[in-house]
Amino acid sequence: MDKKVIALIAHDNKKGEIVAWAQKNKDILKHYELCGTGHTSKMVAEATGLNVHSFLSGPLGGDQQIGAHVAEGKIDAIVFLCDPLTAQPHDPDVRALLRIAVVYDVPIGTNISTADCIINSLR
Repeated sequence: MDKKVIALIAHDNKKGEIVAWAQKNKDILKHYELCGTGHTSKMVAEATGLNVHSFLSGPLGGDQQIGAHVAEGKIDAIVFLCDPLTAQPHDPDVRALLRIAVVYDVPIGTNISTADCIINSLR
């Protein structure tokens, strides 16, 4: 059976939070194939030692790359720690990714509580 694929994304003010979450859940996450946007994927990989495939950074098209993989059935879940209090210059891309996750019925966790639910329910 192929490993489920989880995409990891975090806005700048949430990168520390996703790294801490990944460190706490390293033993669970090692059972998944991981990917993520630019800096987030590198930070998680360095902090945990897990292999995390890196797409472009979000503002440079990484959100769109992940959305395309969702549409192709290559991503099973997304953990996207959004910062709702800070304007994002690539907000249309963020909204498009959220929309594509809904269209293709892919779970997307936008906070730690839903991220925990996702990684514990995919197995």
